[in-house]
Amino acid sequence: MQPRRVVVTGLGALTPLGNSVDAYWHGLTNGVSGADFIKQFDASKFKTRFACELKDFDPANYMDKKDARKMDPFTQTAVIASDQAVLDAKIDRNTINVDRVGVIWGTGVGGMINFCNELQEFAQGDGTPRFSPFLIPRLILDIAAGHISIRNGFRGPNFSVVSACASATNAIIDAMYHIRWGKADMVVTGGSENIINQACVGGFNAMKALSERNDDPKTASRPFDMDRDGFVMGEGAGALIVESLEHAQARGAHIYAELVGGGATADAYHLTAPHPEGLGAKNVMTQALNDAGLNADDIDYINVHGTSTPLGDVAEVKAIQQVFGDAAYKLNISSTKSMTGHLLGAAGAVEAIAAIQSIIHGIVPPTINHFTDDPQLDPKLNFTFNKAQQREVRAALSNTFGFGGHNASVIFKKFVP
Repeated sequence: MQPRRVVVTGLGALTPLGNSVDAYWHGLTNGVSGADFIKQFDASKFKTRFACELKDFDPANYMDKKDARKMDPFTQTAVIASDQAVLDAKIDRNTINVDRVGVIWGTGVGGMINFCNELQEFAQGDGTPRFSPFLIPRLILDIAAGHISIRNGFRGPNFSVVSACASATNAIIDAMYHIRWGKADMVVTGGSENIINQACVGGFNAMKALSERNDDPKTASRPFDMDRDGFVMGEGAGALIVESLEHAQARGAHIYAELVGGGATADAYHLTAPHPEGLGAKNVMTQALNDAGLNADDIDYINVHGTSTPLGDVAEVKAIQQVFGDAAYKLNISSTKSMTGHLLGAAGAVEAIAAIQSIIHGIVPPTINHFTDDPQLDPKLNFTFNKAQQREVRAALSNTFGFGGHNASVIFKKFVP
């Protein structure tokens, strides 16, 4: 059979810049930083005391309180973002075959907040095991996909993808393949992550992965800046409705963009550090271009992984220059993590939405917090520093790389009927 074209028809987002796609995009294009001092716990004794938390977020504003109590925050945000996307796509369950609608979701860590809370309560007790019956259903990483399917009655392929910070991008790629090869007509996909708690902040601090710029949190995420000192944790969720072109047209859906290619590779190098020459990143972008049937000069914008770590940013730029050659100088490159922080397993989803929005609006969001050029990076590259830029974006590539050497890239293209 001929592979089917795959299109995006619905979007949903909860991010540190706002609790909707419009609020998120407004924050990105205006160069707003989502970083501030942590409010979810007392971080005064931690090396890093700030993060990019959700603002004005109360799950009770979106769902029944009884339902919310059954979910860890990573599931709450997954359900809410997917609700937004389902509504945006105008899905009528009475007119589609729900047996061919899947949910493929990504998360890197899963229900860590409730898990840590339960263990802390147990440790402070008398040793009697008084655990919630929802401990395990809140914890397991597949449960967000389960909740989304139950809530909507979608009975197609249903599973979660775990590849650290590449999780949501891998989920989107799996969704694309399921539709491309006729295993489903429509998939709710994306990712969520909510792990801003003592264990995770402390754990990343112990690895020396986080910025410790406590004197100025809003400028702490500095991708490609010479003084970058680590990433800033973020939280939230992004959801996309992807479906076959035929299915979308048959139900009269609005099409945002076409999902044309993806790639997945491994560095096979180190548990946490990227390959210094960007070998895995080079291979994954090449694979995505080949899968999409595009040449390097067909891409106008790369939403880079760009975490603001000393090693990672340099390796990714080396990979871009190897893949794109002279075409690299015609690209816009930007790291939206400079504003949202790093949403870990959800990063690929919210950054895919940024890439899609750049195609729709002809605007490339900036890399904010740039103060000093890094002599390791080619100054002739356009990193879209500090201010959004207008340009036609025919196709956009989004990179996400995870601990363990996981690399994933997706390409979205302006839809042409």
